[in-house]
Amino acid sequence: MSYENRQFLLAARPVGLPKASDWAYVKAPARMPEDGEVLLGVEYLSLDPAMRGWMNEGKSYIAPVKIGEVMRALGVGKVLESKAAGFSAGDYVSAGTGIQAYATLKAKELTKIDPTLAPLPVYLNVLGMTGMTAYFGLLEVGEPKAGETVVVSGAAGAVGATVGQLAKIKGCRVVGIAGGAEKCAFLVDELGFDAAVDYKAGDIRKPLKEACPNGIDVYFDNVGGEILDTCLALINLRARIVICGAISQYNNTTAVRGPANYLSLLVNRARMQGMVVFDYADRYGVAAREMAGWMAEGKLKGREDIVEGFENFPDTLLKLFTGENFGKLVLKVA
Repeated sequence: MSYENRQFLLAARPVGLPKASDWAYVKAPARMPEDGEVLLGVEYLSLDPAMRGWMNEGKSYIAPVKIGEVMRALGVGKVLESKAAGFSAGDYVSAGTGIQAYATLKAKELTKIDPTLAPLPVYLNVLGMTGMTAYFGLLEVGEPKAGETVVVSGAAGAVGATVGQLAKIKGCRVVGIAGGAEKCAFLVDELGFDAAVDYKAGDIRKPLKEACPNGIDVYFDNVGGEILDTCLALINLRARIVICGAISQYNNTTAVRGPANYLSLLVNRARMQGMVVFDYADRYGVAAREMAGWMAEGKLKGREDIVEGFENFPDTLLKLFTGENFGKLVLKVA
């Protein structure tokens, strides 16, 4: 049986926000699997802020996507054809599929998932790379202790929402920074955050200070820029700042803005550390089992913002950088 693949290739390196001409949309027959490979029908794709960095030339924690290559992305789907031991047609898996409708991958690149335990998009959110980022970034790098105050930016996004809930599970006071009254209400009313600050309502310095009367012990940063500086002004002695992302800076056409208030780290003997989730790959299974348990107990929730239509990928990706997405942004392929 033959399958017509649909793919988005990186056609040019974006300057600022990605535009239509930065992509090439192509159709071609899907490559049938060889020994040790499977053909996967991709059903859902994860759209993440990190994708913007993968489009840039230059040294990073992972090689950039090459011009003419399928855009890198995580996905989940169903095995259609298998020539790999341990995988059969009908199995569901997660993998680095790329932005395409079908992916031919080696068995070692696949992780089996069970759609009877959770809907497929959840494996791109709390039970996927997003959840792993939150889990290891907060618990391993942030090292929260019961009674401490944890602040997370981008708190209504996929990683931020999970970070806040994990901090609550660990007995912390949790304050989220998000854009818009609806998102802030969701954090407090649905996810159990102690407070939320709306950065779209104006200067956050006063409301953030009021929400953190005892200062900040852990700051989980997803946005960088001015919000990072504001939080650095409120950190406590030996605070931990987790640098997970800097979405406010990803589409800059000028130099990235660094922390102007970094001397607060010196004064407070604080630690600022970057984290990349791939460093913890050998422990994903442990984290997934623990988080699945918390989900079963109702202590941990996820929210997916699912957009239908593979051809909508370029416009859907931009939702990440305008704050339009509400929860984990997922593209439904069919």
